[in-house]
Amino acid sequence: MNDQLELVVRAAAIGAGATAVMDLWGLFLKRAFAIPPLDYAWIGRWIGHFPRGRFAHANIAQAPRIPGETPIGWVAHYAIGIVFAALLMAVWGIDWARYPTFLPALLVGMSTVVAPFFVMQPAFGAGIAASKTPKPHTARLRGLMTHLSFGVGLYVAALLSALLFPV
Repeated sequence: MNDQLELVVRAAAIGAGATAVMDLWGLFLKRAFAIPPLDYAWIGRWIGHFPRGRFAHANIAQAPRIPGETPIGWVAHYAIGIVFAALLMAVWGIDWARYPTFLPALLVGMSTVVAPFFVMQPAFGAGIAASKTPKPHTARLRGLMTHLSFGVGLYVAALLSALLFPV
């Protein structure tokens, strides 16, 4: 397999695996502490409004629903995870995926919190880094913890990928 194809395959496996770890973290928080996870339908709703020229909302929960918003949101959620895994390998190289180390995964996982803090939350009407929410510090901490779980997931998924598909 050439390096470009390997990068695509490993990015898909690692990104989807890391996103699944993040979702499992959310499920744990929901079951153990009754903390509701993000409703990925909101991501689908946000994306669904793009063709109408609407990129920001005063409150995404009150925006008109979009047909198929839930599957659109989930597909986007996993696609974003795959893109972040590909970026990790673009920076650290395909050898990182072949022989994963924890620090790059953690750094990329934590840096992905920039997307919700500075793009999605403002576009959803929550302000920069959840500044317009009732408990912004709590929302920020939850976001950091969620993206930390994504970083851990990047590492775990890369280890599994390296074991299943050695060079």
